[in-house]
Amino acid sequence: MKKLILMAGPCVIESEQGVMQIAEAVKGIADRLQLDYYFKASFDKANRTSIMSYRGPGIKQGLAILKRIKETYGLKILTDIHEPWQAEQAAEVADMLQIPAFLCRQTDLLIAAAKTGRQINIKKGQFLAPWDMSNVIKKIEDSGNTNIILCERGACFGYNTLIVDMTSIVEMKKFGYPVAIDATHCVQKPGGKGTMTDGNRTYIEPIAKAGVAAGAEALFFEVHPSPDTALSDGSNMVPLSQFEGMLRRIIKVYHAVH
Repeated sequence: MKKLILMAGPCVIESEQGVMQIAEAVKGIADRLQLDYYFKASFDKANRTSIMSYRGPGIKQGLAILKRIKETYGLKILTDIHEPWQAEQAAEVADMLQIPAFLCRQTDLLIAAAKTGRQINIKKGQFLAPWDMSNVIKKIEDSGNTNIILCERGACFGYNTLIVDMTSIVEMKKFGYPVAIDATHCVQKPGGKGTMTDGNRTYIEPIAKAGVAAGAEALFFEVHPSPDTALSDGSNMVPLSQFEGMLRRIIKVYHAVH
């Protein structure tokens, strides 16, 4: 059985000390559970709800911090990019580049990411049907890259509400690439607090279990020692203290269906 892929870390880099502590803790968990782990954190969150929202340290400082995490703990790194010019710089540190859901149809961004040769995690847009990802995939394949993961993160259902259709995982697996379930963003309520996103983390574990039961081969989580005081996406992050227990229960489902 292939190792279950785990992509996990805080939404955004808040401080070097903070992300180093999270990386060390999750690495320990991933080692104990024998998971194929990528540390995830963003150097810039360009799609915040409000102009006043915290975005991160920026590309130069953020990549320097991610590089230190990589060298200190021997971890693979995942980070997201928002503009084509960021791809080459991010690829100098990151083993996997992430395309945000809102940007999954941005042709120039996809081509730039593909040309780095790095693995690419593509979040399916909240506005796309799973079969519409065929055009997204073709843009990357035609740019010479077939190292792709497709990621389900919920679909628009109504004002400030997302819904998760597990048949999306079944449909996207037909493309022949691994599929991830992003259980933390699936529970978001975009703009639900007016000037920031809301969410309900109590649904994270059931969605992750359902995702692996439907065939997902990778898990994506945002985790934080104190989600309620986090500077971004706090309402839909997993408390670090609860993460290992949650993963152990999810892995039981993964093993049962494989």
